[in-house]
Amino acid sequence: MNESKPPNSDAEKRAVIETFLAFLRLGCTSFGGPVAHLGAFQREFVLRRRWLDEASYADLVSLCQFLPGPASSQVGIALGLGRAGLPGALAAFLGFTLPSACLLFAFAAFASQNSSTLLNPWIHGLKVVAVALVAHALIGMRRTLVPDAPRLAIALVAALLSLSPVLLKNTLGPEVSAWRLTLAAPLAVGLFSGLFFLRKDPRGAEETGVTTKKTAEPSHLRRGKASLIAFIALLVFTPLLARVFPSVETSLVAGFTQAGSFVFGGGHVVLPFLHTLVVSPGWVTNDHFLAAYGAAQAVPGPLFTVATALGAFAHGTASPLVGATLATLGIFLPAFLLVCGALPFWEHLRRSSHAQGILQGVNASVFGLLIATFCAPISTSGVQSITDAVLATLCFVALVWGKVPTLAVVAVSFLIGGLLF
Repeated sequence: MNESKPPNSDAEKRAVIETFLAFLRLGCTSFGGPVAHLGAFQREFVLRRRWLDEASYADLVSLCQFLPGPASSQVGIALGLGRAGLPGALAAFLGFTLPSACLLFAFAAFASQNSSTLLNPWIHGLKVVAVALVAHALIGMRRTLVPDAPRLAIALVAALLSLSPVLLKNTLGPEVSAWRLTLAAPLAVGLFSGLFFLRKDPRGAEETGVTTKKTAEPSHLRRGKASLIAFIALLVFTPLLARVFPSVETSLVAGFTQAGSFVFGGGHVVLPFLHTLVVSPGWVTNDHFLAAYGAAQAVPGPLFTVATALGAFAHGTASPLVGATLATLGIFLPAFLLVCGALPFWEHLRRSSHAQGILQGVNASVFGLLIATFCAPISTSGVQSITDAVLATLCFVALVWGKVPTLAVVAVSFLIGGLLF
């Protein structure tokens, strides 16, 4: 027994290292958002490395689309988990996330330490292109998040609720919670509407083409239960921590944890949550918020690493590195725990009509939140002149009809901003 342990240990170490290096390469080269990331994973791990078959990969993608959080990062975590257990999941997450997180931290550190006179024109170019990027994202997500009239109605109600502080700014007092109006109320509408009005028979494995898996092993079930308990504890205790020990750091951890726990639909729809979290209390300026979003489009890897830049920009933390680290861990840790927790129970979840209805309703409501965020503050802050409107329109046309890569559009707008504004 003892003699066989070292070889197994060495094999496990090699699997972890292999996982880290494979995801590090993808983290340095995967541009284009979650759809492009999922395609890259399929080519690398299904076709080239043959870690799993097409049906198993489709099952993982279905799970991560069902869960809140960054879908492509969660698929990567699930792949690492299947390859080398929990160490492999951590290796996959670090490899895929570190390149973009480091680049965005460097951008935020440079922007924070240099004069606004030098950086304002370049940042303005990123603010303008952010308008086109979010508009493009809205078009791309409409077909999946609001494909019919009931879900479109939910999205419009959510958008109006989210915009209500702006629409009713003369009648609402300061005691009204921005979180309640802009986030909790729209999500509650989506959740209850989905539960009672959007329930339908879920698709089985035969209809989706996904192979039904055998019952999870007891050790995997125990790991899943422990991960779900940790996820719930994270949601409960981080807000309590922020109340008992009030500081920017504890508030960042609590806020980014909430954002990472309740966002369906990928990186774009996290914007309303993050804007309410960091801009409303004055930790990050609106200009820096939009610049961080634009910069996140220009780097490879998950868009959720915009949290790294926002944490570095946040005023009142011990240092930009502390803020960036806490924000990054806060927004990604729920996704990590959810994947590890949900994977053993996925077959049951995907057959639940209640779960499917709630998912559809929440997806529609977050689409409405993104509409509201596009109206204010993205459009109102990014387009302030005819020149801005023309540049934003050209960027949008290049993305939608010209099929120009996102990185190229961001780079051109960044350069135009520095030269013209």
